[in-house]
Amino acid sequence: MISDNDNAGHGESDTTVFIITGRVNQEMGGDMAAIHVMLAAPDEDSAVRLCLDALSAKGFAEADLDQIGLMGGMPDEEPHASAYQGALEGEVAIINVDTDGS
Repeated sequence: MISDNDNAGHGESDTTVFIITGRVNQEMGGDMAAIHVMLAAPDEDSAVRLCLDALSAKGFAEADLDQIGLMGGMPDEEPHASAYQGALEGEVAIINVDTDGS
C-alpha cells in the first residue's frame, strides 16, 4: 500500500498522494485513536502541515504522527479507496482506524 517508487501514481495522475498514520484525541491527555490520513501535497513537509491543519480544524487537540509514505495507486478496499479518490480531488481524508475489533 505504501510505495517509495518515484513513479507512484504514474498513469493515473501526476498528483502525489501521501498516507500518514498516527494517533489523535479530542482532549489533551485523552485516549488516543488510530487514524490514517490521505492527501495530495507537493512534498512531505507540506503533507504534514496540511494534515495537522485538517486535524486541528476537525477539533483534535493532540496528534502523534507515526509514519508518512507515498501511495502507489488506488487501494482495493474501502474506506481507503474513497479516501484516495478524495485526495486526488484536493480533500484531506481522515480515516478512523478501528483497532479494538468493535
